[in-house]
Amino acid sequence: MTKTLLGAAVVAAVLSPAAASTQSAKSKPTTATYITREEVDTVNAKGPGTDRAIKVVDIGHENFALGIVHRGKTINGVAVPAPGAAANAAAAGGRSAAPPEPCGRQMPTAPTGGTPGGITHDSQTEGYYIVSGGGTMFTDGYIVNGRHNLSPELNGPTCGGMAYDVVKKVVKPGDIIIVPAGVVHGWLDIGDHVDYLSFRPSPGILTAGWVHPVLRK
Repeated sequence: MTKTLLGAAVVAAVLSPAAASTQSAKSKPTTATYITREEVDTVNAKGPGTDRAIKVVDIGHENFALGIVHRGKTINGVAVPAPGAAANAAAAGGRSAAPPEPCGRQMPTAPTGGTPGGITHDSQTEGYYIVSGGGTMFTDGYIVNGRHNLSPELNGPTCGGMAYDVVKKVVKPGDIIIVPAGVVHGWLDIGDHVDYLSFRPSPGILTAGWVHPVLRK
């Protein structure tokens, strides 16, 4: 995870260039937050799931969440399950939820040639700093006949479905990607894995002061 902290500083600066000037005197934070490489590695090794928030910080006008994301092998937008994943999914089943609402461009018949696995977040901007592995991302374009999930844990309301007119880009360690709220994004092909730090200037989706359970003492 070479140069992780340097990359973190770069992305944070890009995402929040005017944070100091927009905070009010009443809510302006008075301390900095340090996240060590050891903490990142611990959450990446021991945290469950794919997308693992590390800490959420109050930066005055909004919260700022940093996490580590681990994705395994993916072919044409479809994740290849790791051994035992199917059994774990079955064991976690049985929970019901309200059916998702339509989102994206609605068409009687979707055109051919789409890219599966596209998503857009209604309010959440994300920044990625690739720390290991890599693969082919896709961004931009639009979603057709998607389904709207109102409350994903880390990103708030999200639309997911088949994406069209996307830009495909091979990314590698050291690359930085910034995805504004409402912009399509997803992963097409990941040869083995990709790990990346995620930076989210969060509009109240996660609670300030939150720390991943594996780091709590």
